[in-house]
Amino acid sequence: MGHAHAHHHGHSHADSDCHGLHDHHGHHHAPVDYGPAFVIGIVLNSAFVAVEATFGFIYDSMALVADAGHNLSDVLALLLAWAANLAAKRAPSDRYTYGFKSSTILAAIANALLLAFAIGAILFETAHRLFEPSEPQGMVIIIVAGIGVVINTATALLFLRGQDDLNIRGAYLHMAADALVSVGVVVAGIAILFSGLWWIDPLVSFAIVAMIAWGTWGLAKDSIRLGLLAVPARIDVAEVRAHLAGLEGVSAVHDLHIWPMSTTETALTAHLVMPDGPASDEFLHAIAHNLEDRFGIGHATIQVERGNWPHACKADC
Repeated sequence: MGHAHAHHHGHSHADSDCHGLHDHHGHHHAPVDYGPAFVIGIVLNSAFVAVEATFGFIYDSMALVADAGHNLSDVLALLLAWAANLAAKRAPSDRYTYGFKSSTILAAIANALLLAFAIGAILFETAHRLFEPSEPQGMVIIIVAGIGVVINTATALLFLRGQDDLNIRGAYLHMAADALVSVGVVVAGIAILFSGLWWIDPLVSFAIVAMIAWGTWGLAKDSIRLGLLAVPARIDVAEVRAHLAGLEGVSAVHDLHIWPMSTTETALTAHLVMPDGPASDEFLHAIAHNLEDRFGIGHATIQVERGNWPHACKADC
């Protein structure tokens, strides 16, 4: 048997019947440094969480407390996105041959657990306020939530230019959504100010908790799936298999595996049965480029077999 490892750095070697390819495409350009944007966003939002929660408890507004919880979830989301951005720059080592990319998956699971605890705490306090109602200050709610609209909008704009990076896009969407939640709290404050109805405040609190719970459920499902190395939802395995099987000279595909290396990067390994072998290493390079361009799989390892190996196609051609 023999192997050929073709890298996009332009060197390869080959001998008899078996060719392999490991693709490092996507490593040519260092990830954009969003460090300053993350620092500004985290500092601003952390300070606002403290202020909003404090005023919420002082002036008996569970809407402000719930919105502070939502803002806290976004601080955690920013930390997660920043960690992923930093992990992408870490070089692999002999012990951690993929670097620390998968730490972002662990962070996502931790994020979901922390949000679940936050939801429980907010619900407990809101229920307590329902049995012991107090009149929240509408003007205070309007002013504090209005500041939140400004901070969240400004933070979202910091990540506006990174929409081609799913990790950065996630941070942008989190902050943009939180700005809209803060707008809802402002509207609640206006309603309380003019109507004097105290129950509007806990009602808005429950609505915000429902929104956080919805996002947390999605985050929990996605992070656990990533932790179990499930194929990312955006990738259709059958389509990938059909693409590989349809390549010229390929008679069968087996041992196809696709898994997440991090919250933003995906890897693939596959065996291609090619009785006549590939025409050249350019064939292998083309596969790697196509997998990344079409499916977003940036780390592909392809092994080509003549079809005369004892284990070839024994299970899942």
